[in-house]
Amino acid sequence: MTTPNALSLKKIYSGKVRDLYEVDDKRMLMVATDRLSAFDVILAEPIPEKGKILTAISNFWFDKLAYLVPNHFTGDKVEDVVSAEELPLVEGRAVVAKRLKPVAVEAIVRGYIVGSGWKEYQKNGTVCGIQLPAGLKEAAKLPQPIFTPSTKAAVGDHDENISFEQCEAVIGKELAAQVRDTSIALYTAAVDYAATRGIIIADTKFEFGLDEDGSLTLMDEVLTPDSSRFWPAASYQEGSSPPSFDKQFVRDWLESTGWDKEPPAPPVPVEVAQKTADKYREALTRLTA
Repeated sequence: MTTPNALSLKKIYSGKVRDLYEVDDKRMLMVATDRLSAFDVILAEPIPEKGKILTAISNFWFDKLAYLVPNHFTGDKVEDVVSAEELPLVEGRAVVAKRLKPVAVEAIVRGYIVGSGWKEYQKNGTVCGIQLPAGLKEAAKLPQPIFTPSTKAAVGDHDENISFEQCEAVIGKELAAQVRDTSIALYTAAVDYAATRGIIIADTKFEFGLDEDGSLTLMDEVLTPDSSRFWPAASYQEGSSPPSFDKQFVRDWLESTGWDKEPPAPPVPVEVAQKTADKYREALTRLTA
């Protein structure tokens, strides 16, 4: 299942991974599809049951971290807003969420140096323009987590890293500080919990909105294999990027093909899609079992 086209609710947005449907002027149905976006390109092949796995992981974290920041849940159940006939289309992959005013940046927190951050550090000694100590190895733990916001790109475009000063210019100084501090608090709490389950969270991305009272509200997804880099603690060592429980597996496969990261992406073999799904499910099992 990739997307529930037969819903009678009005579709208001189709993103890289999620589809949004209007319930009323204050609520929407957020549906996680089996689509996968890599390097900001939506792959043609779905990842089996990915939407259900992501929804279960997000729901777990929304509940666990609710003491730190309000979230988008309304308290309504999916069956309250979807007919019995349509429920099987979205069961396990949808939530009833508040309609919020999105904060126009993505809130990225990095606790380890890897990926694009490692490439930048090798050239300039920085990550997203933030000066870091000399001599760090790939996958090294940073002295403290760093906040590295990015722009929110439209579907098909690439997100771009921005400085904290640019973030302040986009959303205002007070809100930028609140987003930064809340993101680091969420990441720190999640890291501490995941460590008890044998998982290192190397980095993650949060998305926020403002409710009708202007309160900062956590939304979209939280600490999933789509938005985070999860490493098995048992095989972690500095100097190389560890195997992961996230979409890095399919990213690595895509990079091995020589693809230029412009659409369309090369077709993903069935075995690669299934292995990616298996890694997502292992993350869910480890975190919630």
